[in-house]
Amino acid sequence: MKTLITTLTLTAALGFALPAVAAPAKIDSIYTSLKTTDCKTLEFNENEGGSYKGRCPGTAGYQLLSMEGDLRQSLTVIDPKGKEFPLDLWTNVSGGFSALGEKAEWRVKKEGSKTKPIALIVRFNVSEDPEKPEKTTSYLVVSKITPTEICVTDVVKPSSSANEQARTLADRAASKACKTPPQ
Repeated sequence: MKTLITTLTLTAALGFALPAVAAPAKIDSIYTSLKTTDCKTLEFNENEGGSYKGRCPGTAGYQLLSMEGDLRQSLTVIDPKGKEFPLDLWTNVSGGFSALGEKAEWRVKKEGSKTKPIALIVRFNVSEDPEKPEKTTSYLVVSKITPTEICVTDVVKPSSSANEQARTLADRAASKACKTPPQ
């Protein structure tokens, strides 16, 4: 009995003496609008098919530039220091006529009282068949956000599990290479 009590006492003492292992930071989503009505128009030209550039809200000091030209749209991420990172959706995803979805999903981690974006997910609707421009494919585009690099890492094709797949890819995007335009 004395051995059992000694063993239990020693086990409890060791348990208190070992440093606590921090649980991995929980990843959440924050949504911001990409609607032109919610973005500040910086440039607008109705001539030659029209062009638009607007600054859209982001999170944690990040912002988005939404751009349109020749009926194609793309995004540029602006970090808190003002550095621009073009995502070049019209080359990295598709050169077809395109339109962004109405919201951006920021995958974020909490670090103390601060929110740190680690990835961005946006919907990118593309008309890939010139014979049937009304038929579109709705991709989810995943971009990593690191202190030195922001770029497209994955393009998720439409499926019943596309949202979950995009979030899983986004949560692991920091270690992935930037996507290069299709040849």
